[in-house]
Amino acid sequence: MEKEKVVLAYSGGLDTSVILTWLKEECGYDVIAVCVNVGQKEDYDAIYEKALKTGAIKAYIIDAKEEFITDYIFPTIQAGAIYEEDYLLGTSFARPLIAKKLVEIAQKEQAVAIAHGATGKGNDQVRFELSIKALNPYLKIIAPWRVWNLKSREDCIEYAKKYKIPIAQTKKNIYSRDENIWHISHEGGDLEDPWNEHQTNIYKLTVSPQEAPDTPTYVEMDFEQGIPIAINGERLGALELMNQLNKIAGENGVGVIDIVENRLVGMKSRGVYETPGGTILYKAHKMLEKLTLDRNTMAFKQIVAQKYAQLVYDGMWFTPLREALAAFVDSTQQNVTGTVRLKLYKGNCIGAGSKSPYSLYNEEFVTFGEDEVYNQKDAEGFINLFGLPLTIQALMKEKLKKNNTKIEKRS
Repeated sequence: MEKEKVVLAYSGGLDTSVILTWLKEECGYDVIAVCVNVGQKEDYDAIYEKALKTGAIKAYIIDAKEEFITDYIFPTIQAGAIYEEDYLLGTSFARPLIAKKLVEIAQKEQAVAIAHGATGKGNDQVRFELSIKALNPYLKIIAPWRVWNLKSREDCIEYAKKYKIPIAQTKKNIYSRDENIWHISHEGGDLEDPWNEHQTNIYKLTVSPQEAPDTPTYVEMDFEQGIPIAINGERLGALELMNQLNKIAGENGVGVIDIVENRLVGMKSRGVYETPGGTILYKAHKMLEKLTLDRNTMAFKQIVAQKYAQLVYDGMWFTPLREALAAFVDSTQQNVTGTVRLKLYKGNCIGAGSKSPYSLYNEEFVTFGEDEVYNQKDAEGFINLFGLPLTIQALMKEKLKKNNTKIEKRS
C-alpha cells in the first residue's frame, strides 16, 4: 500500500533532521524535504544530500531570495512597519513566503500534509499555519513539537544520536538561530536570562561597535517610490543591493538590537537580532518620507505602520486587512523618491542629508533670514482661531469662579 506523503519545512538542522526521521519512523509517512533559501548561508548541496540520507524520498532546494526581498521586505519597509518600536520583522515576513513554497510543493507532489519544526511556545507555528490555511485549507498540518514526547533540544540531541543523525548542535552550543538575507536572530542558552549581557562573539553579520572603524563611513541611498534602487549612485538589483548594504553596515557595527518582546502566544521572549542592511534602509526611507510626505499623511501612516507590523508579526500576511493596508501604503509612496546620505559610525546610523524632486521642504518659507513669501503678522489670526476653544474654556472657568464667589458671599 502506497504511503501518504508529507512535505517538511527542512533546514538540515537539529530539529528538522529529527522531525524527518520521526515522521518516517513513528508516523509512517513518505517525507518530501523542502528547504527554502531566503538568504541563509548554508551548504545547500549538503542539505539536499543530508535530507535524502536521513530518509526523505525527495528533496527540494528553492531559491526565493529575490522574491523575498521584492515581495516581502520592500513592502514592509515602505509601510515603515516595526514591531514594538524595535524589531524589524526579519523572521516574521520570511515565514509566509516559506509557507507559500511548501504549499506549492505539496500540491505538486499530491501530499496530504505539511510539517514544520516550530515549537508550541513560539510565534512561527502561527505564521506557518495561518499562511497554509489561507493558501490551501485542505492540507493537514503536523507540528511535532506539540505532540511528540521530546520536550527539549537536549532530548532532540539524544534522539539524533539514537538514529545516528549527524548534527552540529551540542549541549554547550545550543543557541537557536534564524537567518536570512535580512537578518539573523539569536535565542536560547544564556540569553534566556534577560539579566545576562549578551556576548558579542555570537555575532554573525556584524562586528561589535568597539571593533568598528575609528572613522565614519558615508553611504548614499537612492529610492524610487519608496523602493531602494541604488547605493552611492550605482543602480543595483534587489539581491546585490541587500548584500552590499549588509556588508557596509556590518563592518560598521550597525544593526544589533537586544530586546525583550511580547510573543503572540502570550509570553515574553528575549532575543538578539542583527539586521545591518535593514537598519540603513529603514532609517533612509524614514528620512525621505519626512521630506516628501505632508503632516496628516505621515501621522496616519504611523498608525497604519503599527497595525501592519502587528499583522506581519502575528502571521497574518495573506489577509484582506494586510493587503488593504499595503494598498494605502502604495498610494503614499508615489513621491517618496530621492537620495538620502547616512553616516555610519561605531554602531550608529546617523542622517547626513536628504534631497528629493518632490521635497515639501521650502527654504524660502522656513528661513530665519528675511523673506518675501511669508507674512509673520498672519500668524496672529491663525493662533486666535486655533486657540479659540482654549479661550472659550478659560472664559467659562472664569465665569464659574465669579459665580461661586458670589454664592459664597451670600451664604
